[in-house]
Amino acid sequence: MEYSGNGSSDVDSWKEVILVYKSALKEIGTKLEILNDEFQHVHQYNPIEHIKSRIKTSESIVKKLKRHGYESTIDNMIKYVNDIAGIRIICSFTTDIYRIAEMLERQTDMNIISVKDYIKKPKASGYKSYHMIVSIPIYLSEKRVDAKVEIQIRTVAMDFWASLEHKINYKFDVNVPEHIKEELYECAKMVSALDAKMLSLNEEVKALSLV
Repeated sequence: MEYSGNGSSDVDSWKEVILVYKSALKEIGTKLEILNDEFQHVHQYNPIEHIKSRIKTSESIVKKLKRHGYESTIDNMIKYVNDIAGIRIICSFTTDIYRIAEMLERQTDMNIISVKDYIKKPKASGYKSYHMIVSIPIYLSEKRVDAKVEIQIRTVAMDFWASLEHKINYKFDVNVPEHIKEELYECAKMVSALDAKMLSLNEEVKALSLV
C-alpha cells in the first residue's frame, strides 16, 4: 500500500488509509464475536468480557514517527507504525488470554507478525498484557490491501492498572516522580496476586460443580 503526492491527493490517500484500518478493526471484531458466541455455545462460558477498539490520531502517529527518527509521510506511517489500528480484548482470567490468542492464531486468513508476552515477562513498570501484531486482508472494490492491527489481550484488573498508568504518564509527560512509580509497581504486584487468586477461586468452583 503506497501513497505519494501533495495537497488534496494526500488528504484523499489518508482518508483511504483510515478507511482500510477501520475496516480491519471491523473484520477482527467480527471474528472475536463469532469466537465468543461459539465458545458460549460449546462451553456455556464467554471468555471475552468486552472489546475496545480505536484508530490512533494523526498527531499521535506523527509524534511516534519523530520519536523514532522517521519523516512524517503516509508511507512511513503505514510501514513503521504498527498500532495505527488497535483492538483491546478484556478477559476475566489469565487463562482466557492465552485461549483467545490461540484461537486467533488459528485464523488462516490472518497473519501473525509478532507477539510480545508482557504477562510472562512484565515491563519494568509492572505493566502486563499480551500483545499481537497481525495483518489482515481488506478487499476493496478494485484491490486487496493488507492492514496491520495491534491486538492487546488482558484481564479486567490488568486493564484497570494500565489505564491508571497511562493517565499518570500523560499527566507527568512520562517524567513520573519516583515515589509514584514505586506505588504503581506495588499496585501491579497486587493486581497479579488478585488475578491469581480469582483464577484459583474460579477453578475451585468449576471443580466443585463437577462433583
